[in-house]
Parts: sequence; structure tokens; C-alpha cells
Amino acid sequence: MGVRYLKGDATSPQAKGVKIVAHVCNDLGGWGKGFVLAVSRRWTEPEAEYRRWYRERTSSGFGLGAVQFVQVEKYVWVANMVAQRGIKRSRKGPPIRYEALGQCLEVLGGRAVELDASVHMPRVGCGLAGGKWELVEPLVKQHLAKRGVEVTVYDD
Repeated sequence: MGVRYLKGDATSPQAKGVKIVAHVCNDLGGWGKGFVLAVSRRWTEPEAEYRRWYRERTSSGFGLGAVQFVQVEKYVWVANMVAQRGIKRSRKGPPIRYEALGQCLEVLGGRAVELDASVHMPRVGCGLAGGKWELVEPLVKQHLAKRGVEVTVYDD
């Protein structure tokens, strides 16, 4: 099972059956730039749930490497994956945290297998988070494709 690339919008997943739209969030509770704007234009629940999850972070499990699954339609879920430390580049480099992204993708892979779902995403971690796709793609393959999960990556 490999990774399929399509031109299009990941919030409009092109597949039959159960679908999970996955994206990277920061660990500051901020939601307002990048792919999340497309998510919010289509569904209100992922942003509301992410903000609640952040507000309750002392007891909710919110943090780097955590994933929140929000059902938005009968056969569509959104995975809010916390894999970005802050929002600005620092001395340590861009905000993406590859180790946290790997943890998120591992959890995502497990849920996708449970739900018999395909996964749909932009090039996660490579927009505002500043990641490099040549480092992200192997993580996607390892944690999703090698487990038999169908993955579609959307480019606009």
C-alpha cells in the first residue's frame, strides 16, 4: 500500500467508505492560519473541539504527540494531530516536531485500521509548521501505508 497524490482539497476526500481527514495543529491552542481555515470553512466541530481540548489540557491529554478525533459526518472524521511546537521558527528550527508527528501518525494508523478508514491529508507538517516532505513522507509510509491504510495526499 503506497501513498496516492492528488490535486484537490483534503477536506473533500475522494474515496468511498469511512475517511479520516488528518492535519497538524500547534501546542498553543491557536487555530487560525493554514489548512485549519479550510477545515473550519467546511465543519465547525474540529475547531471547537480542539479549543476545548486545549482549555482542558491539564486533564485532557492535550500535548505534543496527541491526537483528537472529531466525527464531522456519518463517514468522515477529522484528526487534530498536535505535532507543532509553537508557531514561530526558533533557534531549534521550524515548529514541526517529527517525533511528535510520528507518535500522532501511529495513533492515527491504529484508529484508521479500527474504523477500516482511508486517510486524507495535505502535506502535513510542511506548511506553517515548516517541515520537509522528504522527512514526513517516510513517517506516513511507516505508520499508515505499511499497516494497509490507504493514504491520499492532496496538493492544491
